[in-house]
Amino acid sequence: MATAGFNGLRVLSLESRRTEEAGRLIRTCGGQPIAAPAMREIPLNSAGPVIEFAQALKAGAFDLVIFTTGVGVHSLIKTVSGHIDRDDFLGALRSVKIAARGPKSSSALRALGVPVTVAATEPFTWRSLMQAMEATFGGALSGMKIAVQEYGIANPEFLSALAEKGALVTRVPVYQWALPENAEPLREAIKTLSQGQIDVALFMNAAQVAHLFLMAERMGSTDALREGLRSTVIASIGPSTTEGLSVYGLAPDFEPSQSKMGFLIREVAENAQRLLTQKRSGASGRHTQ
Repeated sequence: MATAGFNGLRVLSLESRRTEEAGRLIRTCGGQPIAAPAMREIPLNSAGPVIEFAQALKAGAFDLVIFTTGVGVHSLIKTVSGHIDRDDFLGALRSVKIAARGPKSSSALRALGVPVTVAATEPFTWRSLMQAMEATFGGALSGMKIAVQEYGIANPEFLSALAEKGALVTRVPVYQWALPENAEPLREAIKTLSQGQIDVALFMNAAQVAHLFLMAERMGSTDALREGLRSTVIASIGPSTTEGLSVYGLAPDFEPSQSKMGFLIREVAENAQRLLTQKRSGASGRHTQ
């Protein structure tokens, strides 16, 4: 049975991988889901960078490999396996130190029998990973040869932080983000947001924010989108997504107690009516559960 929660509010989800699950959770919490997948993962045009990394790893060129996403782990292994012996590559990974940004990448690595040397703690941002590596390696980071698996887009702040510690960094892009093949739901969502007809907008990663504004720019609707978001509760799944919002001059009205989709939807539902009243009365303030 649906709980009171959203109490009929219109809730936008930009989720692509878990569109149906997000919609079910929104309905369970009493909301009207509006699904507008904002992105899709596509392979790089060339597997060259991944193969070069794999060959260099086998040759002993790296001290540490950093994995940032679970899907990145799987994509990397799939790409490498088409060109290099899979077991040889996994053996090379086991011979170096491994860092993982979040539980999904840690889980994927352990399932492959690759031990994780250091893992970020909550909220699983690049900053928390950096802190964990500093605590584990200390001054040894200086001069360390590090490969960083990237997830869709580069993270210049993280790369700069590593360089400032004296690390020698190699980027390993595995896949990239693109707009969805069927972009009509995203365009409609932007129109509806711009008209102030969406009550809550859920953001579950920074790429969703970037693609929302990319599409709005193509539509000539950036200013209207910003105006519409002034009367919409903005819910961010966690600090990494909040950083993505800040790039566009936005601050979330809500972050959940844990950076997980279920927590985000259930907890914002409990607070949505109050937050929406505050937002539309001009008294918006960020709330963390």
